[in-house]
Amino acid sequence: MDQLGAITMFVTTADQGSFTRAAAYLGKTTSALTRAVTHLETELGTRLFERSTRRIALTEAGMIYLESARQVLIQLKQAREDIDQLQQEMCGILRVSAPPSFGPAFLNAVCCRFLNQYPQMRLEVELTDEFVDLLEGSYDLAVRDGPVELPGLIARPLTANRILLCASPDYLKRNPIEVLPDTFNQHDWLIFRHPALNPHFWWFTHGGERQRIAQPVPRMASDNYDFLLGALLSGMGLQFCPQWSAAPYLRRGELVQLLPEIQPEPDEFGSKIHVIYPEYRRHTRKHQAFIECLGNYLDEQALH
Repeated sequence: MDQLGAITMFVTTADQGSFTRAAAYLGKTTSALTRAVTHLETELGTRLFERSTRRIALTEAGMIYLESARQVLIQLKQAREDIDQLQQEMCGILRVSAPPSFGPAFLNAVCCRFLNQYPQMRLEVELTDEFVDLLEGSYDLAVRDGPVELPGLIARPLTANRILLCASPDYLKRNPIEVLPDTFNQHDWLIFRHPALNPHFWWFTHGGERQRIAQPVPRMASDNYDFLLGALLSGMGLQFCPQWSAAPYLRRGELVQLLPEIQPEPDEFGSKIHVIYPEYRRHTRKHQAFIECLGNYLDEQALH
């Protein structure tokens, strides 16, 4: 029996929860699917489904086999796509996930450049602060800060996640008190709230020593970074910003960096921004093309 065909029929039966529904979905007979699953069970020496007159259910062995069988089919499909792309202009869909703040900072420009460079490609970009499972969600890649050591995934560093203290020239004119750790409480603050960030203290490295400073009461706090960035540019106070976000405003003079000798720690967001993708897609042409486009843009913006 065709092994790949048998695996396909097994996975479809597990997904549909019925031999009858799986047969209709594949356009085959119920007996053909039953023979395919029986063939796999004979080869493995164990039952994959518990069968009754009303329903079927995966056995423990069936659940283990299903996970591997899905990956086999995904990788074979990807291999076919890669071979097709070698023979023609790159085309298809690339599904990307990233935090919302990455969009206006650099991802919008990267995506537009990528689509202009590869007119047959399409992008589906989901901007969310939620942690997404690339494998379960069928994403091609993610641009992410935070934890990246995950099984089955490759994490390639893109740029440093360096944190800068910033203010607008208008704010500094309005409140001319020198910005020092001892005068933090005499300034207006815009503070980003996130479950990964300590809501009471900031940690700094200064002169090789790690120091803790109590956070002042914010003039404005929010769980949306871009909302606070707008207030920062409008002169509403001081804010800690990632360099990848603040860089264009600093170049244009719309923001000023303060206390460059004090390096805030990036907390649970980590010290680098990474692009993350499944191991089995490491040689996929569309992935490598997007990552190259992303890296080139960050180089041009001096964000590496």
